[in-house]
Amino acid sequence: MQTNQYQQIADLIFPDVTLSTEEIFARYPRRELRDGQVVTRYAPSPTGMMHIGNFFQAFISYNLAKNTDGVLFLRIEDTDEKRKVQSAREVIYHILDEYDIKFDEYQTLDGKDVGAYGPYVQSQRTEIYKAFAKKLVAEGKAFPCFCKKTEGKDDVLKQRQTKFAEDDEKEYDPCRDLSFDEVKKHIDNGESFAVRLRTKNTGSERVKFYDLIKGQLEAKANAKDFVLLKSDGVPPYAFAHAIDDTLMGTTVVVRGEEYISSTPAHIELFEALGFKPIKYCHNPLICKIGDNGNRRKISKRYDPEADMRFYSDEGYPKEAVLEYLLGMINSGFEIWRKNNPDKPWQDFKFGIDDITTVAPIFDIIKLNDISKNIISTYSGEKLYSCWLDWAEKNDSKLAEILKSDRQKFIGLCAMDRDGSPKPRKDIYNMKMMKEYFSYMFDSPAQFEIDPADHQNANALLDAYLQSFEMPESNEDWFNHVKAVAAAVGYATDNKLYKQNPENFKGNIAKACEYIRVAITGRKNSPTLFNIIELLGESETKKRLSHRF
Repeated sequence: MQTNQYQQIADLIFPDVTLSTEEIFARYPRRELRDGQVVTRYAPSPTGMMHIGNFFQAFISYNLAKNTDGVLFLRIEDTDEKRKVQSAREVIYHILDEYDIKFDEYQTLDGKDVGAYGPYVQSQRTEIYKAFAKKLVAEGKAFPCFCKKTEGKDDVLKQRQTKFAEDDEKEYDPCRDLSFDEVKKHIDNGESFAVRLRTKNTGSERVKFYDLIKGQLEAKANAKDFVLLKSDGVPPYAFAHAIDDTLMGTTVVVRGEEYISSTPAHIELFEALGFKPIKYCHNPLICKIGDNGNRRKISKRYDPEADMRFYSDEGYPKEAVLEYLLGMINSGFEIWRKNNPDKPWQDFKFGIDDITTVAPIFDIIKLNDISKNIISTYSGEKLYSCWLDWAEKNDSKLAEILKSDRQKFIGLCAMDRDGSPKPRKDIYNMKMMKEYFSYMFDSPAQFEIDPADHQNANALLDAYLQSFEMPESNEDWFNHVKAVAAAVGYATDNKLYKQNPENFKGNIAKACEYIRVAITGRKNSPTLFNIIELLGESETKKRLSHRF
């Protein structure tokens, strides 16, 4: 086909596209960057929940930009109309804000672009994509495809799959070499079309490319006439990102390693467009160990923790989630944290070379441990504030209870915490707090006690209740328990008890356990003196009256 026919086809199928690619480049000046500065982006699709894997990429991008004094921008990739969810963009913005992921450039929810490289929403950039598609068609590098349901009708798909057969008679895309007159006939008939790249490969070539995490890679070159513009004029990811990242001056693209197989096609596309290829940083995917013991990608279908809303719904501190993810990105963070227990995580710096090459395994137990450590550093007042904030969003009745007696619940949260050299580490999220402190809301209905201990426990409770007075201090409380226990046959000297256990009903620890179970229902709880102090004399005596 003659070159001028390509231009004629381009003008025919894009009669309203008058914007030139030169004019577009003039709108997007080259960024002036210092050596080492990274320009990267987070480019989510508003298709529902925010997957932890997507947030993982956002967090890597955020740190790469922050640690190089670079630029981080947010671009909404909303070109997939079938999967678009109306409220998803709000979910994305809310979660990013909740975790303090701040962007230098973005579009606000009310449509205002902040930055000089917008629009930062792909559905508002269609004239740009069409201009570049028209240029490729005019250069003979792309062509209109009129096949019905061009993304995959069976007979057409079969032809494309065998397009580069080993024999001499190659089966090309049915629309690959349509003449101007043939294209015009389709257009005059009112037929819709997609625009496809005219690949220059035969299926036997190999392509080498460098990944910033995995190093030098090699794969089979692209040999498909893949779609650049769908029949509705909207581009798929490949075409849109190549144009947008070039115009917006992106230096590093952070994306999941599932895109590695697509990279040869993207490299060919950059070459066809005359662009310098973007540097890719393919991060490993977050995995879980399945029921069969095999590693699998964490799934929004099977794993509630795949949805970033899970962590706020459960009440995990944002610091715990971010520190857990930092440990996934770079195992060196755990060593750094051990050596710097009081520093904020933001002081930990890492570069692309420090990102793990191995798929991290999601472990909720490890997250809980990190969260326990962080919450153990909270004052009673901070813990109360976090608990109330969670309750106001998730449990309005609990929130009203917490606000009804603020000082009481601050005191509850402060138990074994404020001033304690070894604060308790058994709280890992706010959702568990109500159950954890259930004995402060209602008398226990279940008791952690062996039936064989009922008789001894009841006898001890009878003696303790008869002489009960509100203690003035923990020492005062413990001395009273020791005196009561000794009077009814319990050893107050552990060394003596170990020598002759048969001479006693138990030791002082067992006596305290019976009282603790009567008041809280549990064998383990914060300091019992503090609980008694918060419950008050009447409620304490009421619970001590219970018999097993």
